[in-house]
Amino acid sequence: MSYSIGLSGLRSTNEQLNVISQNIANVNTSGFKSGRAEFSAVYSGGSAGGVEVAAISSNFDRDGDVVNTGRAMDLAISGRGFFVLNNGGETSYTRAGSFVRNASNYIETSSGARLQGYPVDANGALLSGVISDLKVGTGTLPAKASSSVEFAANLKADAPVPASAFDPANIKPDMYNYSQSGKVYDSLGTEHVLTQYFVKSAAPATNEWTAHYFIDGKPAGTTATQTLTFDTSGNITSPTGSVTVSQAITGAEPLSIKISMTNMSQNAASFSLSRNETNGYGAGDLKTIRIDDDGSLYGVYTNGQDKLQGKVILANFANPNGLRQGDNTTWGQSFASGAPTVGLPGSGTLGSLTSGAYEGSNVDLTGELVSLMTAQRNYQANSKTISAAEKMTQVLFNAF
Repeated sequence: MSYSIGLSGLRSTNEQLNVISQNIANVNTSGFKSGRAEFSAVYSGGSAGGVEVAAISSNFDRDGDVVNTGRAMDLAISGRGFFVLNNGGETSYTRAGSFVRNASNYIETSSGARLQGYPVDANGALLSGVISDLKVGTGTLPAKASSSVEFAANLKADAPVPASAFDPANIKPDMYNYSQSGKVYDSLGTEHVLTQYFVKSAAPATNEWTAHYFIDGKPAGTTATQTLTFDTSGNITSPTGSVTVSQAITGAEPLSIKISMTNMSQNAASFSLSRNETNGYGAGDLKTIRIDDDGSLYGVYTNGQDKLQGKVILANFANPNGLRQGDNTTWGQSFASGAPTVGLPGSGTLGSLTSGAYEGSNVDLTGELVSLMTAQRNYQANSKTISAAEKMTQVLFNAF
């Protein structure tokens, strides 16, 4: 019996050494979870029969260090959860968050498993009930005609009245106090210049200005001139909402733009512009992609616009240690693990995401080296028991 007990100890300790060696070898592997050999005693008919490795468990309770890289396709999970992958029709789960964009613009791991998430429909609305391979659209982002301009500026209250009357056909610097230009776009994405000229009214209308609107140097339709009035506190009183300017464009839809005036002011401070933004843009081609901390996947286009392409999802299990081991950093669902709970990062018990970083291995190298020395001593001790049993058997043989 001593032979079999000692031999079981050697086998079990050898398995433990394999686990420790695997941990040490993967100390720098992204998303790797350290393993541990769990022993149990063996009995036969009530008599001690040695030891065996009952299970090899992974440590999912300890996060690896978050390694910041600044790379757009790196993602790190802090807390519970796994990335969901489609590996040729088979679903697997991982904590390794280093992804790439393949030639077909799918987001995948270096081994070709595609990252799963919620896609968007043709209008860019998130389809939160559908899980599919995340992909960035390759088509040109169509132009969007400008329909509004958010404009905010302060007109100097004690500005002098211009020396000359404003002449739209021959504008000169002594005809206005201030001017401001900005870009707007037609339905084809062609860029146009919207210019505003502000002229201080003569006394007694001390809190009154006249705004003149031009598109590409031409008066902007029938509302090319607008009177602006302010109260004694410098707040605009008229117009109370927005001013609509328009312009016919050859080969495109006519421009019709609402200029918001609610944030205009008049006080003694110098003329200052705080906002001049349009909602339009020209057409653009896909330049790169970006994944935010909330899992939102965006296509970044050459026209400076971002378009939502989907959202990364995470999965969690009631018993992560019941997962079936794939390679070093992927796992598969099993009966013991239970079905996954799927959702967006930060929801429920799911952990948060950090973009531009990946989760390193959670191996404690110092602890593994100590365990290695302990396992070596155990191996030697079991070898000694076999050696002692062999000597005792030899003595018995020699006695006869």
